[in-house]
Amino acid sequence: MAVAERSSATVAGAIAAGADKKALAAAVTAAGSNAVVHPAGVNVPGRVSAAEVQRTADSGDIRTIDISDGVVRLEPVTVAGKTSVVETFVPAALLKGNTGRDWLLLLGIALGLITGSVFVVDRLARGAVNSARNLVQAALKVGDGDLGVRIQPSGPRELAEAGYAFNRMADRLVTARTDEREFVADLSHRLRTPLTALRLDAEALDPDDTQVGMFDQAELDRRRGIRRIRTAIVTLEGEVNDLINTTRQAVAAQVADTAKDGLCDASEVVRERMTFWSALAGDQNRQYKVIGAQMRIPVPVARAELAAALDAILGNVFRYTPQGTAFEVGISRRDGWVAVRVDDAGSGIPDPEKAMQRGQSNQGSTGLGLDIARRAAQSTGGSVSLDRAALGGASVVMLLADADAAPKQASRFGLVGRLARERTNRPGRPE
Repeated sequence: MAVAERSSATVAGAIAAGADKKALAAAVTAAGSNAVVHPAGVNVPGRVSAAEVQRTADSGDIRTIDISDGVVRLEPVTVAGKTSVVETFVPAALLKGNTGRDWLLLLGIALGLITGSVFVVDRLARGAVNSARNLVQAALKVGDGDLGVRIQPSGPRELAEAGYAFNRMADRLVTARTDEREFVADLSHRLRTPLTALRLDAEALDPDDTQVGMFDQAELDRRRGIRRIRTAIVTLEGEVNDLINTTRQAVAAQVADTAKDGLCDASEVVRERMTFWSALAGDQNRQYKVIGAQMRIPVPVARAELAAALDAILGNVFRYTPQGTAFEVGISRRDGWVAVRVDDAGSGIPDPEKAMQRGQSNQGSTGLGLDIARRAAQSTGGSVSLDRAALGGASVVMLLADADAAPKQASRFGLVGRLARERTNRPGRPE
C-alpha cells in the first residue's frame, strides 16, 4: 500500500499542477504501469467500474476496493471545479509478501527482547546470590574466630549495605578484643608494681634457712612463714609475667593480622608510663627525672609495643637496683632518629655485650627489658645500645626511626652515643 500511495501522489501532484497531456503521461509512466487517470466526464477503462470511479469523485474521499487479484486505490483530485480520479493497483502477491516479512520482523524483535530480558535477569540474580553467599561465608569465618575476614560489598543496595555493616561489625570486634587484651596487660603491669615492692620488702626480711643452726619451734615457724611468703611472691610474679607475655603476644599477633602500620607519640607514651611508675618510685624514695617529653614525637611503632618495652626496662631498674636509687628517662630526636633513654644510678651492667646477645636475664625475670626493647626498635630500623650512664649505673637507649623525618644512616651510631650522654639540667619532678 505504501508503494500505491507514492504512485498516486506522483500522478495527483501532476494533475494539481495543471500539467498538459504530455507531462501527465510522463507522470503516469513514472508512477508505474499500475496507475490510471480517470479525467472528469471521460470514461477511461480501468480495473473498477465507471460507477465506482464516479462515486469516488462525488465523495471526495480516498477509497480502496478489493478485487479478485489485489486491491485498487482510488484518490480524487479536484482542479478548477473538475474532479479527476487517480487509480493505482496493488497485486495480492505483493500484499501477502509484505505481511509475511512484517510478521517475521515482529517475531525476531520479540525473540530478541525475551532473550535480553532472560540474560539481564540471570545476571542480576547471579550477582545477588553471589553477594549473599560471600556474606554467609564471611559470617561463618567470624563465628569460627577469624576476625580478619572482610568482604567487598556488592549486589543490590540492601545486600551492599549489609556488607558494609558486616565490615564495621568485624572492625568493632577486633577493636574490642584488642582493648580487652590491652586492659589485661595493663592490669598485669599494675599488679607487678605492688608485687615488686612486696618482693623487695620480703627480701629485706630475716633469712628463711631452717637447715643450719638450732632453732626453737617459734623460730622455725617464723622462718618457714618467711619462706612461704617469698615462695608465694615468686609464684605470683611468674603468673603475672606469663599473663603479660600471653596478652602481649596476642595483641602483637592481632596487629600483624590486621596489617596496619603502628604509629604513636613517643613523648605521650613516656609521660603516661612514668605516671604509672611514679607511685612505686615514691614508695621506694627514688628520685627521678623525665627529660624532653613535652613535644609530640611520632615514631612508627605501635603504642602498646613501645609502652611494653619502656615498662620492661623500667621494671628492670626497680628490680635490680636498691631502693632509693635514682633514675632518669629522656627522649631526644635528631637526624631522623628518636632516642628513648633510661639511666639509673645503680651498679650498671657488668657485661653489656653479653647482655645484648642474650636478650634475657639470668636472674629470674622474663627478659622483657632488652628483648622487647630490641624488637620494638628493630621494627622501625633502629637498635638498642647499653652504656655507662652519667648517673653511674646502666644506660639503655632505644633508637627509633622518626616518623616525620628520613633517617640519616651515616650518623646513626654516633647519634646513639651522643643522645645517651645528653643531659638537660632541669630540677625537680617529671615535666
